[in-house]
Amino acid sequence: MGIFSFLKNAGAKLFSKEEEAAPKTTETSSKPDAGILAQKKAALLKTAVEGLGLNVKNLQVSLEGDTAIVSGEVDSQAEREKVILALGNVTGIAAVDDRLTVNAPEPEAEAQFYEVKKGDSLSKIAKQFYGNAMKYPVIFEANKPMLKDPDLIYPGQVLRIPPLED
Repeated sequence: MGIFSFLKNAGAKLFSKEEEAAPKTTETSSKPDAGILAQKKAALLKTAVEGLGLNVKNLQVSLEGDTAIVSGEVDSQAEREKVILALGNVTGIAAVDDRLTVNAPEPEAEAQFYEVKKGDSLSKIAKQFYGNAMKYPVIFEANKPMLKDPDLIYPGQVLRIPPLED
């Protein structure tokens, strides 16, 4: 549990331009409009997580500014990390407040999170973390279903880097 930071201007584009723009304070706009917009954005985020097939019981997503707050129950640490990344790798989201519960905690080590830099590839990242570029499938598998192709990563994206199993 905790708050995880992300690049606000990098990631999947789930929100329309109107939804991305902060509501302007004018005589015709009111705070309920901002609340309705936050609810719509939270619903889109929840749908995105569900669309990835991630197994989260009682999934709840809400927004406070550019922070997504997520709660629910997952079966593993890996599933928890994937939910956090699915939410954080969305344009307009700067942080994820993780309130997920892991039902059956295993003695598995938490993965590291890595922000993709310009010029990175999964093999380059594997070489950096594992000392072997050919271990890139480990990173690819750890980031499914968010990654659909090992060649389609982008600067600012945050990836799970799991420890190598013996």
